Amino acid sequence: MKIAISGKGGVGKTTFAAFLIKSLQLKGKSVLAIDCDPDANLAQALGAKNASEITPISEMKSLIEERTETKIGTMGTLFKMNPKVSDLPEKLSVDVDGVKLMVLGGVKAAEGGCICPQSVLLKVLVTHLILARDEVVVLDMEAGLEHLGRGTARAVDKMIVVVEPGSRSIETARQIKRLSDELGIKNLLIVGNKIRSERDKDFLLKNMNTFDFLGFLPFNENIIEADLDGRPPYEKDPEGLRIVSQMMKGYLE
Repeated sequence: MKIAISGKGGVGKTTFAAFLIKSLQLKGKSVLAIDCDPDANLAQALGAKNASEITPISEMKSLIEERTETKIGTMGTLFKMNPKVSDLPEKLSVDVDGVKLMVLGGVKAAEGGCICPQSVLLKVLVTHLILARDEVVVLDMEAGLEHLGRGTARAVDKMIVVVEPGSRSIETARQIKRLSDELGIKNLLIVGNKIRSERDKDFLLKNMNTFDFLGFLPFNENIIEADLDGRPPYEKDPEGLRIVSQMMKGYLE
């Protein structure tokens, strides 16, 4: 199972990813968690010690130069388009309470944009993670889906978009849907987060009536407390973990 999670910044995308990863682990799955968001917060959400000290792969200049056989910043230089990455999950992943975590960092180019050694290495790495790894892979994406190429995206089993009640969040979800369609992702599901009332739920259902909803997570101030304490959200909100586990029950048996 390869699952990508996306959504507008601030909607609780990484919080949902942490709930999902923990629920998978509790089901006995071997999980490889990939933080693809330039605003990397997944390590902290999983409770990693010294999360701020983890260097994103996109910033590992020596590694990128070695694997792509080039010198970053040199104008007009050639570089390798199929660098070796198969050893990187073991070399660069961090163990967080039994979950393997990789922090990719940001790239300058999206599909069809400029090509640089950093973006090439990360895209080849993501392709390897999705196509060649035999464990469950959960990717915490940014809204632009920059790390996914067309061939790789078709192998994603689920694209889960997290939304909150609000017009901007819904518009971002629509943009992600358009990108997903272009990339060939077939199975896109919506999770409504920060639901305070039936009115919030009805707002999302009414304004997103062409989307398939996986479920809804209630607003919980304890998640804010967990973030302030640098602890995983499921430690302060076990009910949220139970709800996410129930959401995914039919997909993960």
